[in-house]
Amino acid sequence: MEQWLPVILAYLFIFFARVADMSLDVLRILMLMRDRRLLAAIIGFFEVSIFILALNEVLKNGLDDPGKIVAYAAGFATGNYVGSLIESKLAMGFLSIHIIPPGEMVECFVSKLREEGFGVTSVQGYGRDGERTMLFVMIKRKDLNRALNLINTTCPNAFFNVSDARRIHGGIFPIKKGK
Repeated sequence: MEQWLPVILAYLFIFFARVADMSLDVLRILMLMRDRRLLAAIIGFFEVSIFILALNEVLKNGLDDPGKIVAYAAGFATGNYVGSLIESKLAMGFLSIHIIPPGEMVECFVSKLREEGFGVTSVQGYGRDGERTMLFVMIKRKDLNRALNLINTTCPNAFFNVSDARRIHGGIFPIKKGK
């Protein structure tokens, strides 16, 4: 068992180093997308430092140990998953939701969105079946599930699209209830 301990420790180091560096990679990209360049650069410094240490451990004594390659690949995959979990918990930034509700639901739906504190802008447009109302709603990323639940329960037949909003200025956003 004692001869296996260094090997197992090397596998664990490679795996967890890759989890850490890939999680940092996801966060660095998130910071770049949110225009936080300095924070992205700092994260990148630590990310690449960990990456080099992990890669060095894999390349020690050549690539004759398939366990190291498996630990490296598993750490990479797990790091992507962990990074995405961290990103969803941080929920930084803003989203734009474009909604086209069925004609008979527009007024009721707009009222419900506004009751919940969401800012709504409506615009008339023309689609295949004639005049339609398009709703534009800007939300904080952390409010996405609440907004989607509201859409799905109030107006389940609505067409909607959610997209990232890189920069915004002004607008109406819900305040936390109870504060």
